[in-house]
This record gives sequence, C-alpha cells and structure tokens, in this order.
Amino acid sequence: MTDLTLSQPRQGLPAWAGRLPVALLLAVAFGVVPFVGDQYLFDAILVPFLALSLAGVGLNLLTGYAGQVSLGSAAFMAVGAFASYNFILRIEGLPLLAGLALGGVTAAAVGLVFGLPSLRLKGFYLAVSTLAAQFFVQWALTKFDWFSNGNASGVITAPPLTVLGISFDSSVGRYLFSLIVVALLTLAAWRLTRSEIGRSFIAVRDRDVAASSLGISVLRVKLLAFAVSSFIVGVAGALWAFAYLRTVEPAGFDLDRSFQILFIVIIGGLASIRGAFLGAGFIVIFPLILSRLGQALLGDTFDSGVLENAQKIVVGGLIIAFLIAEPAGLSALVARLTRRNLN
Repeated sequence: MTDLTLSQPRQGLPAWAGRLPVALLLAVAFGVVPFVGDQYLFDAILVPFLALSLAGVGLNLLTGYAGQVSLGSAAFMAVGAFASYNFILRIEGLPLLAGLALGGVTAAAVGLVFGLPSLRLKGFYLAVSTLAAQFFVQWALTKFDWFSNGNASGVITAPPLTVLGISFDSSVGRYLFSLIVVALLTLAAWRLTRSEIGRSFIAVRDRDVAASSLGISVLRVKLLAFAVSSFIVGVAGALWAFAYLRTVEPAGFDLDRSFQILFIVIIGGLASIRGAFLGAGFIVIFPLILSRLGQALLGDTFDSGVLENAQKIVVGGLIIAFLIAEPAGLSALVARLTRRNLN
C-alpha cells in the first residue's frame, strides 16, 4: 500500500487540502519551534529525529517502493559522513552543501556496487548480501586511517556548519540546517515516487516479470533504486555526524543503527514517506519516555544498565505487539483514524 497523503486529496476535499497538514507542520517547524525549543529538545530529540527520518525515507524508497531488502543502511550513512568530511577537508574552499552532495554521490556509488547482487538475488539472500556492506565499510574505515585523517582513535571532529558565511553551529542552527536539508530531500523523494521512475519501482516490487514484459528494464530500476536510496541515506549519515554527534566515527554507524533504520521503516509503514517520520518519532521519542518513567518509578532500585536493557525489552515487545495489530504500520493507522474522524 502506498502513501497518498501528499499526492492526492481525500475524496470530497479540494486539491490543496491533502497538502495543508504538511504546510502547517513546516510552518510550525520553521516559524515556531526555533523560538520556543530549548537546547535539550534540539540536540537530543529533533536533530536525531530529522537525520533518522531522512535515512528512513531513503531506505523506504529501496525497500518499500522498489521491494529490495537492505540491512546495510548504516554502512551507507558512514560512507556519506566520511566522504563528506574528506571532500571538505581535502578540497580547499569547498562549500559545506557541496561536500554533503559529494558524500551522497559517493554513498550512491558504493550502493550501486553492493546493489549488484540484487540482479540475481531476492529476499533473504539479498538482505544477507547487503549485510556484507556493513562489515566491509566498518572494516575499511578502521583499517585505513586515511579516512580519519590519520587520527589514531578514528574519532574526528566534524567540520563547522557554515553556509554562505552563516554559522549553524548553535543548537537551533543545527536543527534548522537539518530541517532544511531533510525537507528538500524529502520533497525530492516524494516527487520521485510520483514520477515514471517511482511507478517503475512499484512495478518491479509487485511483479518484476510483468514489469519486464511491459518494457521496464528491471536491472536498471533495481540499480537506480539502490543508488537513489544510498544517496539519501548517505546525506542522512552526514547530518547524523555533523549536526548530531558532531564527530565522525565508525562507532556511530554500527549494525544496531542499520536495524534501527529498518525498524523505522517497518513501524512507520512500507511505501510511505510519512511513515518514515512516524517511525523515526517512535524510535527516538518512545525510549526517552520509557527512560523517564523507569527513573521516576524505580529510582535507584536498579542500576542504569538494567534499566536500559529492560527498556529495550519493552520497546521490542511493543513493536511486536503493534505490528501484529497493525502490520501496515503507523502510517496506515493514522490514515484510518483520519478517515474515521472525517466521516
């Protein structure tokens, strides 16, 4: 099931009504939140939420729309982050946004390489082959210190967020910078899903043999899906490193991060741009709520390690329960509740 929220108005409503909620959200995000939010809100919630949402959008293009399973999203995030850092470091005067774009292009190239098995493999076997990207990229980043500019620890300080002489290094600045990048790339991803390319993605996902008989180059579509997805995920990795972690390090893009992005897509809803944001909100905010509740109810009864493990168990159990009740994800749940309220 695809997400029609941004493309078609609900039956009986004018054409602009379907886009009004998004416009209102953007107005609040740009015009209200920067003036009322505090440092904790920006640094601990909104910036990671935006970076993970963008990564979810990228993976959803590949898995939700094109039907190609990938378990190596964090690897492409790492490629985007380290490539952006090295482009900015080694090309004097290179603008920050150009560095991010080149990092995304590098991630797209790596995604193409690891997408080649999709020409022969499907499903579980393709997922295992993409998992190889995770281990290979982490090995390469730790083995060759050139990527980290010779830093022995492999942890390097991210470059300053400066665009056209304007610094975005404050908490609110990092939030606005991330919001602008995420909004633009999400708009581009949404337009792509409504284009002929997006329809080709869906055709290959639903029935690749039938798509081939209609003249669609299945091989080209699969590789294009890997390239576009990896580009967006790579830029998300640069945001994760530059705006959130403020360091560039392999540990920030481990296997857990790949599964986290996959959970975002599954919880939010496959083939749904909106679902990527809903899933990221669940993954970022819900553990914080559980952590606060655990501290309030249990206090010093258990140490932090026990509470963290208990939090993971609760989150995992709730994810399973939710997916049993609503396999189509939060996006489908929100759409159903909205239709019920309109009726």
